Amino acid sequence: MTVPSSLRRWFVFHFFADLAFAVPLMLFPTATLLLLGWTEVDPVATRIAAAALVGIGTQSLLGRNEGLEAYRAMLSLKCIWSAAAIVGLGVSIAQGAPPMTWGLLATFVAFAVLWNTYRVRLGKASV
Repeated sequence: MTVPSSLRRWFVFHFFADLAFAVPLMLFPTATLLLLGWTEVDPVATRIAAAALVGIGTQSLLGRNEGLEAYRAMLSLKCIWSAAAIVGLGVSIAQGAPPMTWGLLATFVAFAVLWNTYRVRLGKASV
């Protein structure tokens, strides 16, 4: 089995999507989150989340030409990351998070469906 070219393209798209969110969160955490409706901002926690986006997104770009095993490992990471984010965002919504949180939740759900679909297509990934 080979890595589908569509998955390789999704990895590149994921790089750009992650950086689109990460850069403003890293450079201007308070201004960015206030603009999105947050009333309380922890710039340290925001920058840690931005760093995770940079790391995962950059590895998506760097690994786009790798083989099947590398993709299986990255899909495992992306499935775990998106599932944990979904749980965290869901709890935050239940605790009164700003409305924009629903958009973030929808984004992570969409990526979770995408990554899990490819993970199934590529066979059982080693975790």
